[in-house]
Amino acid sequence: MNELEASLIVRAGAELLNAASSDPRSDEGYQIVRANLSAALDSMADALQNFEGTAPAPNRSGGWLEDLRRVADDLAGR
Repeated sequence: MNELEASLIVRAGAELLNAASSDPRSDEGYQIVRANLSAALDSMADALQNFEGTAPAPNRSGGWLEDLRRVADDLAGR
């Protein structure tokens, strides 16, 4: 699987999560959902960092990395 395919799966998962959150039972397991989202955001930040490391010149990803990690920490209660 390449980066494009993986990003499409992430997008599809986000859309599924959005649809599931409209269910009246969406608060069931909310703490686990938050933990899973936190781990996913940490992984996305790692992926951006990998892309940044191979870029010929630095770009905006550095700020995005910090933002993703901050939100991940907030979700996880760190």
